[in-house]
Amino acid sequence: MANEDERARRLLEAQAKAVALFEEIEVRGLVAPGAGERAVSDGVRDLANEMFGTTRHWHKRIIRSGPNTMFPYRENPPDRTIGADDIVFADFGPIFEEYEADFGRTFVLGDDPAKHRLRDDLPRVFAAGQRYFEAHPDVTGRALYEEVARLAADAGWRLGGWHAGHLVGEFPHEEIDGADTEGYVTPANDTPLRRTDRAGRRCHWILEVHLVDAAGGFGGFYEQLLDLRPSAAGQHAATPERV
Repeated sequence: MANEDERARRLLEAQAKAVALFEEIEVRGLVAPGAGERAVSDGVRDLANEMFGTTRHWHKRIIRSGPNTMFPYRENPPDRTIGADDIVFADFGPIFEEYEADFGRTFVLGDDPAKHRLRDDLPRVFAAGQRYFEAHPDVTGRALYEEVARLAADAGWRLGGWHAGHLVGEFPHEEIDGADTEGYVTPANDTPLRRTDRAGRRCHWILEVHLVDAAGGFGGFYEQLLDLRPSAAGQHAATPERV
């Protein structure tokens, strides 16, 4: 079993590869008008394999556009062709050397100011949620979810799903601690997020922000590691342990 520093390093390395993958998605223009969502998803799958030899993803690959961006993860809206003025989000969970990444970003293809504002608010809400987590050593899943929902409302949006994040780790993390509400940032989780899992390992978390404009009929998505950040020196920066 890897020690805690090694686990943190491997999770950050997995995320760094996901960042590189998403940067290449933009370079190659995979998200483009006239492309089908499923075709774009397959293109990203093939790109991950080309760049990193990645053939497995720990959750279903998601590309959603237009009104499909309103749907939470568990829904399976019909395949849709991306339009010229669409908002599109990608949510992928590639496995890199047995460690899970979970990464989501939003793309805006047209000039709609509301869609651009939502896309720009996503990382701001994420960063504010991360600061809240760091400032509250005993934070529970319920408290963090409620804070992210408040941040979304203050920005003029609402959350689109029943949770705002989940455990992440060695594949498959669900076999360790992820099969019930204690594995999610959700109102039903009153347990502290800073804890060890059933295998005695430190819990690491993804924060995901799914903002929707109910009146406009569109949404956007942003997710990455919550409790681990790369430092300037190239080492992981973890939030302090509960004392």
